[in-house]
Amino acid sequence: MAKWFSIIVIILSVYVLLNVVFYFLQERLIFKAEKLPKDFEFKYKDQIYDEYNVEIDDGVNINGVHFKVRRPKGIVVYLKGNSRSLKGWGKFAIDFTRLGFDVLMVDYRGYGKSTGRRTVEGIKKDLQYMYDELKKQVDERHIILYGRSLGSGFATKLASTNNPRMLILDAPYYSMKSIAKRYLPFMPMSLVLRYPIPTYKWIRYVACPIKIIHGTSDGLIPFKKSVKLSKINAKWTRLYPVIDGRHNNLHTFPQYHRFLEEILHSKLPKEIDPEKTSLNFKRKKRA
Repeated sequence: MAKWFSIIVIILSVYVLLNVVFYFLQERLIFKAEKLPKDFEFKYKDQIYDEYNVEIDDGVNINGVHFKVRRPKGIVVYLKGNSRSLKGWGKFAIDFTRLGFDVLMVDYRGYGKSTGRRTVEGIKKDLQYMYDELKKQVDERHIILYGRSLGSGFATKLASTNNPRMLILDAPYYSMKSIAKRYLPFMPMSLVLRYPIPTYKWIRYVACPIKIIHGTSDGLIPFKKSVKLSKINAKWTRLYPVIDGRHNNLHTFPQYHRFLEEILHSKLPKEIDPEKTSLNFKRKKRA
């Protein structure tokens, strides 16, 4: 009896220790930040751009880059994934500038030249501040929110409390909790996860077109998560599957770029008239 009791105590002790370790190390697992010196100079080939530094609070400075085109059709606010900094992400601005759109990218707290203690509430506050500043210069009907992976949750939150023209989600997650549970199913995520980021809750309140692009072979965030998300606010949502696309290679598929063209040049969908379509047709029961 004493032997089994000792084994149980050891197992419980290891379990508690693993939870404590995860609680304190999860920031490193979720946010894989690349830091840059203050005097670092961005260099993007064949792009016109300005760099910005916005002081939001004491010790909180958000660094961003605004890519510009002549006579822009609108501006894409691009919220990037969880790795690297604008040094590497800036090259993707070309996917939007080639279609006639300005692009604004920012580094989250602790990334690149941005500073400040990183929390979900802090990042949401920073992004709302940047969005409010942008609204002073651009009408919201010309603002498109684009969230890539980690950024998809924050982009959805912004869209839920504002009125942008459109929300585009690239490889989004249902919630950060659902991702963590997939890899650590034995841990009580409700208690130990400090960054839940519940995209599924925020997407309910989005009142603009929602376009979801996701690779069908995504091994990190399964495609089925986007299918699940698309059903929450189905009235506004359309799903664009990139066949065989994985999590980090969608930009290598021509289909992805065709989707972007279609999405960015699309107009607000008109209401469907049931009297002029088969929308309300019902099959007759067999006698």
